[in-house]
Amino acid sequence: MVTKIVRNFNFSQICRSGQCFRMNEREDGRYAVIAGNRYLEVWQDKEQCYFDCEDTEFEIFWKHYFDLEEDYENYIKQISTEDVYLKTAADFGSGIRILRQDLWEMIVSFLISQQNNIPRIRRCIQNICEAYGKKQKNRQGTYYSFPEPEVLAMLGEDDLKACNLGYRSKYVVRTAKSIAGHELDLEEISKMPYLTAREELLKLYGVGEKVADCICLYALHKFEAFPVDTHIRQALEQHYGQGFPTDKYEGFQGVMQQYIFYYELYGKQILQKELVK
Repeated sequence: MVTKIVRNFNFSQICRSGQCFRMNEREDGRYAVIAGNRYLEVWQDKEQCYFDCEDTEFEIFWKHYFDLEEDYENYIKQISTEDVYLKTAADFGSGIRILRQDLWEMIVSFLISQQNNIPRIRRCIQNICEAYGKKQKNRQGTYYSFPEPEVLAMLGEDDLKACNLGYRSKYVVRTAKSIAGHELDLEEISKMPYLTAREELLKLYGVGEKVADCICLYALHKFEAFPVDTHIRQALEQHYGQGFPTDKYEGFQGVMQQYIFYYELYGKQILQKELVK
């Protein structure tokens, strides 16, 4: 068991932030996290965080995965006092951190995310893992690893429709074939600067600008990436008529994007409920 006091860190907010799809809240208030072939249970009491793993595993993997050494409070402090909307969004989602997730898993996850919602994306990924991932066992029970590209590359283009992917099945299978066939080198992409990596990802079948930016932000940890979906576009139109002030947040605009996305998804609902009361 590892215990840490961490500021600006909230498992619930991270779980619902739309960046990870294999982190789930349990009935006992704990969160189960699966990353690749690893499994972890976590929970917290305010800033006191509990990681149910050995010290060594925490140091070599989970500390990095949760981006615990990054100073997110410093990012929030740099928000302009005149930008009331962004300050409100950042305060609301101040426990969010950008996870350092596996590149292949994020490529598949965000191919599936197109024209989809978070609960359905979770189910699709769970279906894929149970059907094609390796069965793993630990003291907490059974779970499934994320299937390798070579496994999904063996499938027909429509085979993943059985996992509820619909038309996205061919996106995932064709991409798996490209990677398994070494048309694209994931290890090389991981070393590239943001714009170069983005261009490489855009070569994959089904990957557009928004998906490429999501992959860059949530897998490659490129904070310059600023994915624009429907929620973000609406926020930009309403609050940033001249465009988001990227120059003010150069190098960490992706963190600001996450605050905006989370606030648009959940913050307004809570404010509306409070107004009704």
